[in-house]
Amino acid sequence: MTSLLALPYWQETGIKLGLALAVIPTTSLILVYLFLFKMMAFMQSRLGPNDTGPYGSLQLIAEAIKFLQKEDIHPEQADRRVFRMAPVVVLASTFLLYVVLPAGPDAIVQNLDTGVFYAMAVSSLSVLGILMAGWASANKYALLGGLRAAGQLIAYELPLILAVMGVVIQAETLNLQDIVVAQATGEIFGFGAIGNPFILTQFIAFLIFMIAAQAELTQTPFDMPVAETELVGGFHIEYTGFRFLLFFMAEFGTAFAFAALASVMFLGGWWIPGFEVDDNILNVLGPGVMLGKILLVAFFIFWVRFTYPRLREDQLQKFAWKVLIPLSLANIVLTGIFKVVF
Repeated sequence: MTSLLALPYWQETGIKLGLALAVIPTTSLILVYLFLFKMMAFMQSRLGPNDTGPYGSLQLIAEAIKFLQKEDIHPEQADRRVFRMAPVVVLASTFLLYVVLPAGPDAIVQNLDTGVFYAMAVSSLSVLGILMAGWASANKYALLGGLRAAGQLIAYELPLILAVMGVVIQAETLNLQDIVVAQATGEIFGFGAIGNPFILTQFIAFLIFMIAAQAELTQTPFDMPVAETELVGGFHIEYTGFRFLLFFMAEFGTAFAFAALASVMFLGGWWIPGFEVDDNILNVLGPGVMLGKILLVAFFIFWVRFTYPRLREDQLQKFAWKVLIPLSLANIVLTGIFKVVF
């Protein structure tokens, strides 16, 4: 891969950024078609979209074309500049996550030594866009949705980050590529054929990460910011056309990114047992392996979304502050003890 990308830095970076930009709508298409259209339809004993393209595979493209043709409407009292910028800020947060996601030994846009810190930081930027959308819409339902989202995301970012700390302590690095290498070269009681996927030693952290990610995505049972029965539509109620499409893409693109982070930190990422971690063939096979693991994690995210009822706001906050945060702190302490002893 390195020889294939023997280009000036600006050209190589431009190609990688272009691929990352193309990945976001592609990942949204994959998740929406597989889970929102087909899996949910199967769980509810119906067919789902089935006419546009083979097995309804072009339905989402048709929906996107429909959104692009719609009129771009602004509320009369809205702050138009902030109103227009809000979906861009949310989508930019999603795009920045993809910059550090590895899909092979060299298949990464930017290999940062502080990759975990960077991913956690940019994922929190979306709350700014949501607050901008809620405030600028000049709509009480949108404002309530934005404030709910802010409170929820702040509460669940803490257990999300604390869950990741267990992985960082065990791998002794913040670099996402090095976390994959640590799992690939690790052993389970002297047995190293499959490495040491951190889900085995950090299972509690994995569960906390998945629950917090569900809340960060504002998906059921943590979907109070967009609760239709209470807020009509939440923070994006006044958005139409391509601006609503940007929010839609950001939601599913972020779901894919969080599933990718879970795959890298807990499931061994792109590494395949039996291969050396620096084998160039993993630049070809690795993205496919990553996609399989991402879809497995995403399956659980959407399974929970389609199964559980919505929590009350007080239940959501109590669950974060009284259950997840103490558990994640206990996991950090146990990880530190085992790291020192063993």
